Amino acid sequence: MKYPQALQELIDEFSFIDDKMEILEYVYELSEEVVEFPIANWSEKTRIIGCQSEAHLEVVVKDGIVELRCGADSKIVQGMMGLVTIAINGRTAEDVLQLKPDFAQEMGILNSLSPSRSNGFRNLFDKVMLEIRIKQ
Repeated sequence: MKYPQALQELIDEFSFIDDKMEILEYVYELSEEVVEFPIANWSEKTRIIGCQSEAHLEVVVKDGIVELRCGADSKIVQGMMGLVTIAINGRTAEDVLQLKPDFAQEMGILNSLSPSRSNGFRNLFDKVMLEIRIKQ
C-alpha cells in the first residue's frame, strides 16, 4: 500500500531502530503530534473501549477532510494516537478508509508493546475508522 508521505517517512525512520526502548521513546515523542481533545469533552461515547489507559478521541469530518482530536492519560497511548494523527489528519475520508493498521507492524511498534497495548492500538484504529464511516 502507498502511504501518505508523512507516514512513509515515519515508517522509514522506525525501520532503522532496532532497540525496543528506542522505539518506545520515539513513540513517546509522537504524543506531541495529537490535536488536543480536552478532558472536559471526554465521555463514554468518546472513550476507546478495550484500551488499558483512559483514552478518548473525536473524529471530525468537514468537507470530506478528516481531523482526529484525542487524548490519553498515558504517554505511550497518546504517542500511538500521535502516529494515527500523522497517518490521517488532513486527508480525505475516502483515502483514510483505505488505510490498514499494518503500518504499525511495519514500523516494529507492535512488537515493542505489551499485548494489551497492541490490542489498544487496534481498538484505537478501529474506532477511528468506524467514526469516519459514520460521519462521512
